[in-house]
Amino acid sequence: MELASVPQGRIARDDLNHLFHALQPQALDNALKRLRDTGLVIWDQTSQDYSLSSLAQQIHGLLIPLTKAASDDDDLAALLAQVAGAHTLGLTDASHLKHLHAQLSRLHDEFADAIASGSEARLRAAQPRFERALTLVDRAGEALTALIRSESEDPRLEREARSLGHAQAKLLSMASQFNRAMQQADRQRVTLGSTGVTSSDVRQWLRDHAALHDLLADALSLGVQPIFVSQHDLIDVAEGEFERDRPDPTRSTGLPPPAQAGSGEMEVLRMPQELEDLISKLTGWRGTTTPKSYEPKPIHEAVLGGRFAQAAYRMQLLPLLGDVQAKTLKGQTGELARSGWKPVLETTITETDDQHVAAMSRGRLEVNQEDNDEHTR
Repeated sequence: MELASVPQGRIARDDLNHLFHALQPQALDNALKRLRDTGLVIWDQTSQDYSLSSLAQQIHGLLIPLTKAASDDDDLAALLAQVAGAHTLGLTDASHLKHLHAQLSRLHDEFADAIASGSEARLRAAQPRFERALTLVDRAGEALTALIRSESEDPRLEREARSLGHAQAKLLSMASQFNRAMQQADRQRVTLGSTGVTSSDVRQWLRDHAALHDLLADALSLGVQPIFVSQHDLIDVAEGEFERDRPDPTRSTGLPPPAQAGSGEMEVLRMPQELEDLISKLTGWRGTTTPKSYEPKPIHEAVLGGRFAQAAYRMQLLPLLGDVQAKTLKGQTGELARSGWKPVLETTITETDDQHVAAMSRGRLEVNQEDNDEHTR
């Protein structure tokens, strides 16, 4: 490889000594003698210099890809470069197209398996290689398109060119499928609480962990003991379960005898008792006086009584008094809204003598004049 990289058609011995100065003279003579014996290097006694043979140039062309750093795209890149370069020079061979077609088919099957698996890990691992493959195919697309559309007298070359076009189209059409699979994997990702950590992050962390058994620590007091069951034991258990669930032929298959249905009660959902008591109290206040002599009532007289929860419930019911929309409702809620009172709350707090409520908002219940007018009419 070093001799092939020298930009000279003929190389003198002094140049070789300078080029391979790190080698001992005897080792250099042995290497040159072995290259001359194999026909890779030609020694010209007249001009006293060396030159590379055509076989050495062919071997150099084959060894060039091996001197580059290895990557996942070496096979496809080398084949695409070979086909594109051969087409440019007019030296396209059917074997080149056949090898490229086979490589595209293998990549298509590999990416199709990753999509069919639905595994986010496989999709993530295949995504960079898939994108590089599409980039390489796109860069060589003009040469491949010109090659496919060219008219050749070789039927084998024309057939391989058309097959190559189908393989290229299949690989390019897979881009939408791959994107949909990646989006499906993203939708299946679960975010753990408000930490921002997803299930994919946890899986990747577990995959990169050096020793997963260390995470258990002392969680298992007993070692895991596998139980091996033979296929004959499985068959015996399955037959036993099948016989146990099989209906007894001796048992009567007729309908059971008639029986008297038991008595029961149907419970109907009713409103809390506090709502009914509040309606009764408001109605009673209006029934004891005439409409003209209605006086405001302190709000604590309607709210307090019983436990704190009951007083709080009555306090929450007060905004319904006189509400326009609540008046149209049926049942006790609408009856409360139509009771003829309206609450007037103040911003001050007053203390109470109730043993369950220490303080509450100051306010009063006034007569709703609109309800009085309707009642008078």
